[in-house]
Amino acid sequence: MKKRKLDLVVISDVHLGTFGSHATELCYYLNTIKPKTLVLNGDIIDIWQFRKSYFPKSHLKVIKKIIDLAAKGTKVYYVTGNHDEFLRKFSDTSIGNFSVVDKLVLDLDYKKAWIFHGDVFDASVQHSKWIAKLGGIGYDYLILINRFVNWCLKKMGKEPYSFSKKIKASVKKAVKHISDFENTATELAIEKEYDYVICGHIHEPKMIRKETKNGSTMYLNSGDWVENLTALEYNKKRWKMYRYEEHTEKEEEDLFEMDDLIKHQLVASIFVHKEI
Repeated sequence: MKKRKLDLVVISDVHLGTFGSHATELCYYLNTIKPKTLVLNGDIIDIWQFRKSYFPKSHLKVIKKIIDLAAKGTKVYYVTGNHDEFLRKFSDTSIGNFSVVDKLVLDLDYKKAWIFHGDVFDASVQHSKWIAKLGGIGYDYLILINRFVNWCLKKMGKEPYSFSKKIKASVKKAVKHISDFENTATELAIEKEYDYVICGHIHEPKMIRKETKNGSTMYLNSGDWVENLTALEYNKKRWKMYRYEEHTEKEEEDLFEMDDLIKHQLVASIFVHKEI
């Protein structure tokens, strides 16, 4: 497979260790690219919902692939998020081409890119962490159920349906939260005179130029690998939003393949939540 050479790739919100993570698809994507710099913009490993009983090989393959990229010359920055905040105790630590940071500023062709996860803007994370964690558990099960429903719809030849996107679009508070998030990030970036502000956290992929009376900046959000399966790519002075597309029927079958033990764990966990 011929790899695409890129200057910069940004991915976020992979949530490895949860049922909703599309690790197999992410592995496919990582195998198709050769970036000079890879930014993991938070919530890559979901430590909040980590289960000893659920961390399949496909999730481990993502970690191995990231290590392989760093070993082969790619500069890898792990920007900490709220679901992997445990790693913040290792902030500003570097081993070879791999660095753990809380935020990052990169020079891209004489323009400055300000990169951070974005949970700093979320009041529920900052002040009521237990509510945010509870919501994360519910979201994970919603995505799991949605994934099974879409698998069934695909078998019937019907279009997939997103429960979470429908909820976000119909709940005014959710729409306002996303808008407020974007506006806050934009205003701060303009104030700090950054040309780009790059976030994750809200699982809403976007590339848009934002203007205020004080100036303008480019707001970018890398989306996630739970619902949208997206990444930001920068190459030859241009930004592009990558969106994963299915490639073969066999690959599609493998995505939902799991042994009997995992099947029983999934069914049991939906009805009875047990902390481990």
